[in-house]
This record gives sequence, C-alpha cells and structure tokens, in this order.
Amino acid sequence: MAQRYFGTDGIRGEVGEAPLTPDFALKLGWAAGRVLVRRLGERGVPESAGERAQVLIGKDTRLSGYMFESALEAGFAAAGVDVLLVGPLPTPAIAYLARTFRAGAGVVISASHNPFSDNGFKFFSHYGQKLADEVEAEIEAELDQPLVCVDSDRLGRARRVESAPGRYIEFCKSTARFENGGLSGMKIVLDCAHGATYHVAPDVFRELGAQVAVIGASPDGLNINRDVGSTHPKGLSDAVRAHGADVGIALDGDGDRCIMVDHEGNIVDGDQLLYVIANARRQAGELQGPVVGTLMSNLGLALAFKRDGVEFERAKVGDRYVFERLRALGANVGGESSGHILCLDRATTGDGIVSALQVLAAMVSTGSSLRTLVTPVDKCPQTLINVRITRGSADSLMQNTQVVDAVRDVENTLGDEGRVLLRPSGTEPLLRVMVEGTDAGAVEDCANRLAESVRQAAAA
Repeated sequence: MAQRYFGTDGIRGEVGEAPLTPDFALKLGWAAGRVLVRRLGERGVPESAGERAQVLIGKDTRLSGYMFESALEAGFAAAGVDVLLVGPLPTPAIAYLARTFRAGAGVVISASHNPFSDNGFKFFSHYGQKLADEVEAEIEAELDQPLVCVDSDRLGRARRVESAPGRYIEFCKSTARFENGGLSGMKIVLDCAHGATYHVAPDVFRELGAQVAVIGASPDGLNINRDVGSTHPKGLSDAVRAHGADVGIALDGDGDRCIMVDHEGNIVDGDQLLYVIANARRQAGELQGPVVGTLMSNLGLALAFKRDGVEFERAKVGDRYVFERLRALGANVGGESSGHILCLDRATTGDGIVSALQVLAAMVSTGSSLRTLVTPVDKCPQTLINVRITRGSADSLMQNTQVVDAVRDVENTLGDEGRVLLRPSGTEPLLRVMVEGTDAGAVEDCANRLAESVRQAAAA
C-alpha cells in the first residue's frame, strides 16, 4: 500500500491544511503509540515486566508547535505510551536523546527550513535513526482504525526533562577532536535561524573556547528561517566581515543542516563542507568506504575526490537515501549540497552543530583557513530553479511530452559538458529544475528555458 502521509523527511505541510491539523496529530500520536506498544511486546518485553513504552517529543520554535505537542501527547497517552517532553531542541538532539533515554521512539515537531506557517512530524527509532519504511507503513495502517483508548489504569503519563539541553550540548562537544585549547582564539559568528538551536548551539562553541557572536537567536514563533539561517546566508556573510571573524556558521530551523562562511565572507555550501570533512578523515586514516553525495552534488566535488583517489557515489536526493547508501557500503561520511551532512562515526543522523565542529577541527588541526581547505573543490556552474506545482503532479509533469522534449533539447545543447536533473521536492509542492555545466551563461539560459517549459505544462 502506498504511503499517504510520510514523505522522504517525515510528514510536512501547511498548518491548518490536511494533514497538519490538531485532530490528525492526535490520531498520529495514537497510531504511532499503538505500533510502539506492539513492537515492544514483539521484543519480548511485556508490560508485566515493568517496562512501559515511552516516546520522546521535541520541537522547533514555531508557534504551532505548542498545539501539535499537546495533541501528540494526548494521542500517545491514549495508546498507553509515556511521553518525555524536552521542548525546543534540534532534530538531531531528539535522535540522540531517544537512545540516551532508551525511548521506543523520538518525535520532532518541525518543518526544518520551511517558513513558520508550515510544520511537520519527524520520527526516529530507539536507535536514533529514521523509521524504516515498514514501520511508517504500520503507522499509516493504524491511522485507518478507530481511536480507542486503553483502560484508564494503563493511560500514558507525561513529564518534562529539564536536563535534555545540557545532555545534548555535552554530546556535541564530545564529537569534536581538538588538541589542547579547543577553539580558543577562534572568532565565530553563529546564525541560529531563530530556530531550535538558539539556546544550545552558542553554548557548544563557547564552552569549547571560541569567541562567539550570535545572530538569529531571538525566536518569537513567527520568525523562524525568516531572512536568516542556512537558506539565507547573506546576513551571516555581512556579519563575518563586520566582526572580522575567522568563520561563520549558519544552521537551519531544526538544526540538522549547516552552511558556513569563510573569513572573507564567501559562502561555503554542503558540497564543500563534505569535502573538508571527508578529506580530514582520509588524512587521519579514518575514512571508511566511498563518500556518498546525491544527484544534486556538484560535479566539481566529484572531480576533487577523483583527484584525491577517493571513491564517490551519488544517491537519490534526501538524507535518508544517503544514510541507506552509507550503511549498505559500510561508509561513514556523506551529505547533500544543502548542508545536510552525515558523519556516521559521530552521530546517527545529520547534525548541523556536529558537522560544523568537524570542519572547525580540520581548521585547527591543519592551521588552515576554511577558504584554503575548500580550494580543491572547483565548483561547476549550477542553476537550480524551483517551480511551484500542484501537489501530486510531479510524476505526470516529468513525463509530459513538452517537458521531455525540453529536457532533450537542453541535453543536446550541453553535450558532454553538462547534465540536467528534474526532481520533485520531498517536502513542498515544487519541481526542482537543475542544470549544471562548464559554461555559466549556457547553464543559466538552459535552466530558465526548461523551467518555463515546466511552468507551461503545469498551467495547461
């Protein structure tokens, strides 16, 4: 059965529109709780043994998070699942804490880099990893059943965990291997996107010895990602130059992505950061298997790895696909151009703070600037245009005769010195049009032509 709600990154949409409604959140909590209780029993741990199913719930700073937190809590309680509430914390913190507290699962209420008017639900297993497809399918099957509470004496309880931020801060610090002195003497500008990292990320870098200037750390429930964070790094570039900082770090709303800025204010994207991290692992003899990027990874990244003798593979776009490929290959480093980087020798999921720390560790150990470390990656011109479409129409659009002909025409224009990629967003009603090649003018022209063909087909 095709899944109706779960996408490549959980469930996401506009608040108030199906499925992002409080009644759905209530039913989702109940359905997920039923699956957790059943799976706990399958592991041979009946309630009579004294171990109850429990789930950990975190959120970012969106105003709607309060509403969905309460609804999820009620749903889990109705299914007989205890709830640990940790409040606003980054998505990767929930993955880590789910393992730490031996919870059956972790849930994050967040829409990541989307505007405040969107929200969503991400689930992690008790191992701190994204749920397997079969578990998501079980939850969707339960959503079709009528909601029935467990007996009153078996209802779930809820409590807040005040120690959660401190635990996560210490975990992040433990992932970086610095010589004595840590980040002492380094000046950093940190952009928290008015999101979930606002009250933990500054402490991580300060406690490691850095001098930190913070922007984007005044959330009001409505300003998450607004002109700040990894999707809007210009403000960070300006701040790095103004402060004379060594480096800038931009996180996204839920803290699983990281984009950086060098001391001259140049933006360093996920492809370049992935190179720095993988190269540091290679030089330390710690790189395992191929490095895994995605179909969107820049050709310049692949060429840089080829010069270093490092095998590079592309997975489908989406961190879950990068994760699956890394696990299949026994590899430890991969990521996306967007800054979602996986260091499986440090964490079970993408973590913007952890990723930034790996880059800073490379800077400290080599005594090099970020600009120097990314120099080997000579990026090819790449133009990405997001075309808004009707939800569910992506597949038919990509098979549309007009669009197919336009793609063929662009490929003929670029020849062997470029490539074309059309793909639907996993989180928004968008069809992403990407064109890459050696000639910047030709790339931009081809991308605009192809995007216009998609718009015309969508409007027909």
